[in-house]
Amino acid sequence: MDRAGVGKVCLALPAATLDHPFGDHHDAYRVGGKMFAMVGEQGGVSFKVSDIAYEVLTESGHARPAPYLARAGWVNLPQIDDWADDELAEHLAIAHSIVAAKLTRKARAALGL
Repeated sequence: MDRAGVGKVCLALPAATLDHPFGDHHDAYRVGGKMFAMVGEQGGVSFKVSDIAYEVLTESGHARPAPYLARAGWVNLPQIDDWADDELAEHLAIAHSIVAAKLTRKARAALGL
């Protein structure tokens, strides 16, 4: 998968949006205004994971703690193509669902979630 592929997967998720809060070279994918994935200008991707997935992925070496976001349970892949496309797509969908679940009931209803 490449940067465009990540965008296609993320924007296919319910109520997902794209913006560029850190400049045109970074793609931030959000649901309800909350970021769930980000692609950096150097080709890496970071996304939200569960606490258990964070431990498993970082301890096994499949991912590293995301710079600046690790304390919030985010992991980073230095290169998008480090994982198989279907595996990355599944993790992005899970990241979306984790963040969406933390939105208020009113916000989820307004977004149709």
